[in-house]
This record gives sequence, C-alpha cells and structure tokens, in this order.
Amino acid sequence: MPNDHDQEHAPLAKLTIQGAVYETTLTKKFLKRKPWAPHDPRKIACVIPGNILKLYVKVGMHVTRGQPLLVLEAMKMQNDIVAEMDGNVKTICVTPGSQVKKGQVLLELD
Repeated sequence: MPNDHDQEHAPLAKLTIQGAVYETTLTKKFLKRKPWAPHDPRKIACVIPGNILKLYVKVGMHVTRGQPLLVLEAMKMQNDIVAEMDGNVKTICVTPGSQVKKGQVLLELD
C-alpha cells in the first residue's frame, strides 16, 4: 500500500469518463502491463497449454474458414483448431509432439 510520500512523486494520469475528467495515480503493476493489441486472425495462437498431436496442413496450402488446421490435446481432450478466415498457410511454428504454451503462435496465414 503506497504511503503519502509515494503519492507525492507518483505521476498523475487523466481519465475522461462520460465527459468528466479525473486525475489518479497509476500502480507500478499497471505501468508494467503488456499493452493491449487487437487480435490478428492471421496468427493462430494457442488459448490453453497442451501438446500438438497432428497437423492437417502444410506451408503454402490454401485453407478455408472453419477448416481444421491441427489437433491440440489439452486437459486430456483433443481439440481441432480451425481457420478463422480463408488464406494460405504462411508458416507453421509447431510439429506433432510439441508442447505449447498459452498465447504461443501455432501457425500464420497470408
């Protein structure tokens, strides 16, 4: 919990909420956070840690929206990861047997 001395030297941030302007201090945790980035549907990322069991595609292959790309085993369940959009497979970042982390890019589409 910050003391009075910390608050005197902490930078103030201005927030505008429904037209009203507020000044507040920001925590160190907030200042060190990973900045938000919009989702890129061309990069297929892992949403849960697991193992890659099977790849259905190869680099250069054309895929359509909803087409299975690979099988991810997570929590003893096999999940088909499907394409969110039409495109060509640009890169494949995993192989069968790979262990993947949450947020790791599995493959990219053009």
